[in-house]
Amino acid sequence: MKFPLLTTVSLLFALPLAAQQDTLHELQEVVVKSYLSKETLLRIPTAVSVLSPQQLQLQQGASLVPAFNSIAGVRMEERSPGSYRLSIRGSLLRSPFGVRNVKIYMDEIPLTDAGGNTYLNLLDPSVLSRAEILKGPDGSLFGANSGGVVRLDVLPLPGDSSRLQAGVQGGSYGLLHASAAYHQQLGNYGLQLFQGYQQADGYRQNTALRRSYSQIGQRWEYKPGYVLKMLGFYSDLGYRTPGSLTLTQLGQDPRAARPATNTLPGAVAQRAGIYNRTVQGGLIHEAQLSPRWQHVFTVFGANTHFENPFITNYEARDENTAGFRTYLSWTNHPATSAPLHWRWQAGVEWEQTRYDIINYGNRQGKRDTIQAADKLTAGQYFYFTRFHAQLYRWTMEAAASVNYYHYTYNRNGRTNVAFTPQLMPRISLSYLINDQLTGRMSVSRGYSPPATAEVRASDNIINTSLAPETGWNYEAGLRLLPASRRYMLDLTGFHYRMTDAIVRKLHDNGTEFFVNAGGVNQTGVEVEGRLQLITPRSHGVIRGLELHSSYTWSDFYFRDYISGGKDFSGNRLTGVPRNVVVTGLTLYLPKAVFLYMSHNYTATIPLNDANSAYARAYQLLQCKAGWHLPFSHKYHLTLQAGADNLLNQSYSLGNDLNAVGERYYNPAPGRTYFGGISVAL
Repeated sequence: MKFPLLTTVSLLFALPLAAQQDTLHELQEVVVKSYLSKETLLRIPTAVSVLSPQQLQLQQGASLVPAFNSIAGVRMEERSPGSYRLSIRGSLLRSPFGVRNVKIYMDEIPLTDAGGNTYLNLLDPSVLSRAEILKGPDGSLFGANSGGVVRLDVLPLPGDSSRLQAGVQGGSYGLLHASAAYHQQLGNYGLQLFQGYQQADGYRQNTALRRSYSQIGQRWEYKPGYVLKMLGFYSDLGYRTPGSLTLTQLGQDPRAARPATNTLPGAVAQRAGIYNRTVQGGLIHEAQLSPRWQHVFTVFGANTHFENPFITNYEARDENTAGFRTYLSWTNHPATSAPLHWRWQAGVEWEQTRYDIINYGNRQGKRDTIQAADKLTAGQYFYFTRFHAQLYRWTMEAAASVNYYHYTYNRNGRTNVAFTPQLMPRISLSYLINDQLTGRMSVSRGYSPPATAEVRASDNIINTSLAPETGWNYEAGLRLLPASRRYMLDLTGFHYRMTDAIVRKLHDNGTEFFVNAGGVNQTGVEVEGRLQLITPRSHGVIRGLELHSSYTWSDFYFRDYISGGKDFSGNRLTGVPRNVVVTGLTLYLPKAVFLYMSHNYTATIPLNDANSAYARAYQLLQCKAGWHLPFSHKYHLTLQAGADNLLNQSYSLGNDLNAVGERYYNPAPGRTYFGGISVAL
């Protein structure tokens, strides 16, 4: 506890000192685009964090984990190469792997299917140029969720240029990551092509990763104010899953895969893994009908073939998704001196995913006889509206969506399960205390129906009794951002009272099922700050020094939760550390050399609902050095090298929660190294 509090307090005291230093250099103004228009971060009345291109470039490059974990309230895990899990404010409990209860968009195209599943690990990390994270039940414009929303930028900005970029990186345990991108701008038409490949052997047995990713993007402004965009990708992903270990097995051999038992074979014998081939894309049409009216229409679709040889069975799925999203925006344009500026939007999103699921017996990684077969269809649509107004120093937002969700399955005839339509309102208010400080507060309602992978979990039983999560979120915050852009501070406090929380359970044979766990109280504090200790300059040994830090305090508890005759009320929420501090320091040196170092402190994590087992706290130290070599005004070469887990900590970056036989641990590697080279033409 002492370490994170000390780090946060030191950051708070350092911020005012920055105002006394030279303010000639200004950081770029942060603009948020997720609310269907461009808004300055200072006036946004909700909790939003932005991963900038500069922040992404400082990371290792072959994984999204360090970048997302630098954001307060966000936890990303990677149990083995390619096995991502992402949570915002404690939503990890529902995700044995993958992403649930968080909606993710690429531009205007949902990466999340109608059944609530998101394959974030399909993307090559290098294709991501920017990300915006909306925290908590702030999804009125994006439908049902209570965790949050992530919007990813994967297309380059329009510009009159042509550019070719290529890079290759290698590292410990067989890491190889290569990518190439081409962007050509011809007048009002822009074309982007991207190809990425990644492989890794992994630290443990049965952890090999292979991924090939191809993307095409086009942007055509066929007349002023009218833009047609196309985005599509194909990803071929395969990685082995080693399975979790007990504490005793962890001590004997942390690199081992899950061993066999008297009744079940091990992960190596069953060739346990995940294989996913997905093609996805869409068309986006933006029409500026007049200076005040804008219309946006998006149509999208995806096809996925998914296979998961597991310890007890071999699952094969074919998934087909189709949908559209459209909204109309009206903006008033009063005289510059007018005190009132406002904007109104209204729209609808519809999405449907069909699943053809077959479970076979697993005979050493090969399909055996059919155990179960189902056809499911998940459908959702929602209407949304938002009103945003600024009057003098006040900013007010009122937003709401009406959400419809249902699923059908063909077991014992065609059965339809439809949930009652749900209203998700949000009211937010902020006040500009002075030119650099705003205070804000908001009230919103969260709603998250069960994902199809929870309704039909790996035990092959369709659970029609599983209810959606709902709850009310109360939030307040301060945001400090002076005109000099020398420093920034964002402080948020929230309380989310959730009912019918969805929790993962396991049968004795390791197959999973999900139950509603009564209620959860989630009270938390999130702090993010950035300051330039030394502003960039063209002379001296030190050309610039920048600090970035985030602190997350999560006081999450079960409420009215009885399962299997045991009362877990009052226990800490499984899988959520109480304190997390991430601090990054970037040092700029002559000859375009930079050094980056980050430190991640994560407190103990409860591993089961009974709170009888905890993962130990850990501290991760990462460093990276880079050198930009401009050969001419057209050619640039960058060399980079670095190391992760410099303290050689023993930890698990992704635990199996509520695991049978106390197999909680997925040990991460110790100290690792990486290096690479990239060129831009």
